[in-house]
Amino acid sequence: CPLGPALLFVKIGQEAAEGRRFYACSACRDRKDCNFFQWEDEKVSETRLAAREEYNRTHQPPRTHRQNVERYKEFVLLPLSKRRFCQECQQLLLPAEWEKHSDHQLLCGISAAQLRSPSQLLYPLENKKTNAQYLFAGRSCQFLLDLILDLGFRRVLSVGTPRLHEIIQSKASQEEDFRVRSLLLDIDFRYSQFYTEDEFCHYNMFNHHFFGGEAARETCRKFLCQDNGERVIMVTDPPFGGLVEALASSFKKLMAMWKESEAEDQDNQEMPMFWIFPYFFETRILEFFPSFRMMDYQVDYDNHALYKHGKTGRRQSPVRIFTNLTPSRIVLPVEEGYRFCAVCERYVSSGNRHCEMCNSCTSKDGRQWKHCVLCKKCVKPSWFHCNNCNCCALQNHACEKPDAGCFVCGKAGHKRSACPSLSHA
Repeated sequence: CPLGPALLFVKIGQEAAEGRRFYACSACRDRKDCNFFQWEDEKVSETRLAAREEYNRTHQPPRTHRQNVERYKEFVLLPLSKRRFCQECQQLLLPAEWEKHSDHQLLCGISAAQLRSPSQLLYPLENKKTNAQYLFAGRSCQFLLDLILDLGFRRVLSVGTPRLHEIIQSKASQEEDFRVRSLLLDIDFRYSQFYTEDEFCHYNMFNHHFFGGEAARETCRKFLCQDNGERVIMVTDPPFGGLVEALASSFKKLMAMWKESEAEDQDNQEMPMFWIFPYFFETRILEFFPSFRMMDYQVDYDNHALYKHGKTGRRQSPVRIFTNLTPSRIVLPVEEGYRFCAVCERYVSSGNRHCEMCNSCTSKDGRQWKHCVLCKKCVKPSWFHCNNCNCCALQNHACEKPDAGCFVCGKAGHKRSACPSLSHA
């Protein structure tokens, strides 16, 4: 489809346990955004294949990355009074194009500072299931950069983190002694207007597809393998509605690309990584990356109504940092209430108290959790033990347990995601 190779899914019916397999768009979960659909065993005619290729071709960006780079070189040579940006078409305009956009809303006098911060110029894409662009707030972005510097990294593979990329690029262009470099991989091709092929690759993180082909893939490989793959870290902030399985598969392929470097001591190592995702996906992430640990730091966003730092109770941001680095190395800001737990050997939030029975700081959401002796674990403060259900739950919950088991095979004891009938290939 226009977003690259499709993924193989299975359509589960209430009667047939095995289901029927089909291909659909890797990034769009809604057919309104991409209507690609093909049964796995379906024979596609030559006519339909030709029509699909034509459709894919016409749904690609009107200009290549190279053409956008050449346009940018012309744009920066223009005097400030002639630098215009079309807000409706989301593109930089050269003087010869003004007339075509005369009835559009334009921004004039685009400064060098604005060009260094394209995420401030571009409207965020807001499809939660495909390419939701919730941009880091200044607090979180600066924290991540300071942490990267303190840990001694010199190259950052920014996968879907345009604001972190632009702050690194901006500092590199303004400060001579700033040695960190960044490569942005993002599905939003609009960024090709502001960055060269060595700074940005058009990339779909749901199927590991480089739209620029082998040249873009080689750019990424060289970036990861430079200096024998040392002092490089991947930072990724995927759409929260995305499939964890697909994301994990792509991230493992990027890690394998890093493994191609010639460092001898990397045999059993993983490329250092920060995966930024809500805490309630912890089990799913650890299923694919057992070496990862979740940090307590609350990541917040400028353009998200709920994911803000400083709120209390359940209003706090649920977004955390998952990493394969040693937790004790991730120093969290004491001025924000984070403290070091000597037993857990990591920084925890102010409300996360160490439980002697669990031998761990157990809170996930920033509130202080309580230990339930009957459940033999810590639970949320709003939960109470229900003797009917024999577990902790909200006080006003319905005790009736559903009769249906797993949605795939119908058996009790596991959920659909862990069903042995499904292949994790």
